[in-house]
Amino acid sequence: MSAELLINVTPSETRVALIENGSLQEVHIERQAKRGIVGNIYLGKIIRVLPGMQAAFVDINLEKAAFLHASDINTKLMLKEETDQVPDIRSLVHEGQHIMVQVVKDPLGSKGARLTTDITIASRYLVLMPNSQHAGISLRIENSKERDRLKEIVTPYCDEQQGFIVRTAGEGADELDLQHDAEFLRRVWHKVLARKQRKQRNLPLYQDLSLSFRVLRDFVGIKLERIRVDSNLTFQELTVFTEEFVPELTPLLEYYPGELPIFDLFSVEREIQRALHRKIELKSGGYLIIDQTEAMTTIDINTGAFVGHRNLADTIFSTNIEATQVIARQLRLRNLGGIIIVDFIDMHNDDHKHRVLHSLDMAMSKDKVKYSLHGFSALGLVEMTRQRTRESLEHVLCGECPLCTGRGHLKTVETVCFEILREIVRVNRAHDADKFTVYASSAVSNSLINDEYHNLAEVEVFIGKLIKVQAEPMYNQEQFDVVMM
Repeated sequence: MSAELLINVTPSETRVALIENGSLQEVHIERQAKRGIVGNIYLGKIIRVLPGMQAAFVDINLEKAAFLHASDINTKLMLKEETDQVPDIRSLVHEGQHIMVQVVKDPLGSKGARLTTDITIASRYLVLMPNSQHAGISLRIENSKERDRLKEIVTPYCDEQQGFIVRTAGEGADELDLQHDAEFLRRVWHKVLARKQRKQRNLPLYQDLSLSFRVLRDFVGIKLERIRVDSNLTFQELTVFTEEFVPELTPLLEYYPGELPIFDLFSVEREIQRALHRKIELKSGGYLIIDQTEAMTTIDINTGAFVGHRNLADTIFSTNIEATQVIARQLRLRNLGGIIIVDFIDMHNDDHKHRVLHSLDMAMSKDKVKYSLHGFSALGLVEMTRQRTRESLEHVLCGECPLCTGRGHLKTVETVCFEILREIVRVNRAHDADKFTVYASSAVSNSLINDEYHNLAEVEVFIGKLIKVQAEPMYNQEQFDVVMM
């Protein structure tokens, strides 16, 4: 599988596209004004303890208080002992207490950031765990001999103060590289502790790398063929970074000065726009409808124009199989997380169900984000979860629609006309007016004068007063004013 990174840099925004086999798979966006805070470490202050929720709200100098659940608190750190059961939140923290925490989920919508006291700091090969004493190996390193080799190397680095996990990228790394990584992480941690001693609360004690550097660290396990950057300054900075930390990536870096915008390569811009649509067409003629809500994401599959060449059962099966590949790609591309419900076209053949589920699982296995597939429910729905640590593409790029106030639908012209007529009757009962003027959008005004003329005339007769209609081109379809004259 060939893979390539495209890095688009402007003064206010950095965008990274992961291309696999010529197809866009992931988009990462970071804006200077709204940079993500996952991985940042803060010296927070407990401002409220909620026993009923077994959680606490923590002030980390953000707009919204962050959320810390009892299960995310290192009990050994707080109680000086280990326990399998989660203690009561009141035995772990108290209001006014200062506590070092790390962000594991960005603020999302009305929710504040999610925190943990289990601090981790990642480098190229290793992850430092200051509150652990253990050496761990990434589960993605499957070779038992390699796991034993890495465990033997890393275990001496661990002590009562800190432990280490070998990342997937550490497979095959030599002992000297692992040692340098461990020493680097220790230096970083000592700086964090020094800032904590100074009680630095207005700034992070530790801030994760910016996006263009972070992707080189996190995507190091992917077999990249090329990394193209359209900013000469960023290209030079990345060159220095890779030479020190990821030397095998340095030859892959290229400065892209092309006349064609870098995200026009592989139709990245067009694919991003498509990823904001509800409807995704399948090559066979079927289609998917993807709806993202605060509670969950739902995906509905339909055969559409696809009629197949055999019987109905085979047509449905073929459409569902095709949909599994598109679903896996769209979840990555749109960065959809949390609860996901997939409504495949009804299948009565158990073998077909098993094969569709297997196809979805295989397609999802390419995703480096943790997911869980729960199979078909009694209602024939596939339930799954995908880890959510940052905002979805839609939440990053879109805001609430000012016309429908986020509902996703507008009232019809007919509905607004009837609302206006009812409002006139209501106001007339409460006030003594000589006549009324209605200000409404062009579409609604035209409908009142033409399609709803008889209804308008009946209201005039009913209240015994003249009603004038005036179009306001700047009004949206639902907006109107009834003015007494």
